[in-house]
Amino acid sequence: MSDLLKAIGFGLVVLLPLANPLFTVAVFLGLSEDMAHDRRQKESRMAAFYVFAIMLVAYYGGHLVMHTFGISIPGLRIAGGMIVAFIGFKMLFPQQNVHESTEAQCKSREREKESEASIAFVPLAMPTTAGPGTIAVIISTAATMETGMGFPEWVIWVSPPIIFAIVSLLVWLCLKSSGAIMRALGHSGIEAISRLMGFLLVCMGVQFIINGGAEILAH
Repeated sequence: MSDLLKAIGFGLVVLLPLANPLFTVAVFLGLSEDMAHDRRQKESRMAAFYVFAIMLVAYYGGHLVMHTFGISIPGLRIAGGMIVAFIGFKMLFPQQNVHESTEAQCKSREREKESEASIAFVPLAMPTTAGPGTIAVIISTAATMETGMGFPEWVIWVSPPIIFAIVSLLVWLCLKSSGAIMRALGHSGIEAISRLMGFLLVCMGVQFIINGGAEILAH
């Protein structure tokens, strides 16, 4: 059981800065101002479900994609590290408000034409929460987990769905309580936390690149 808890803790430490539910809250509030309460709750539930599904598919299907296209683990680490570092840099030095991203603007224009258009999958789940950086890290971790990483085989199979479920649950709770979170933290509070997450992502991305480069040199 201790191995399972360690694996879950490791997964959450890696994924939460990337998922950054508070960042998703800001996007959600910017796009759901005119929604009824029931509709907002439905969108938050669907977004959390999509996040879980995307992560699960990336973990169990990502390795197949790597084999199909001949992508090596070091190559994936370096590419994923570059993406994560780029996302972190954008969070650390934002050029626009979070709800003014290209995806959010496109969805906002879509909702002007069709008020019933859903925002759960795009942009809340993809790319805001489970975007390219998250997917790249999950696929890289899935490939690394094949070596065991010191964990029993049953932990390697059981822990990922639990980790993804916890992340999705946190996303749902944050979206469900988005109004209260915004009142408590304000835009400046969320921005400060996002910048801190951005710094962590830059560090993580650079470390991924270093690890990938070291593996190439070792060969």
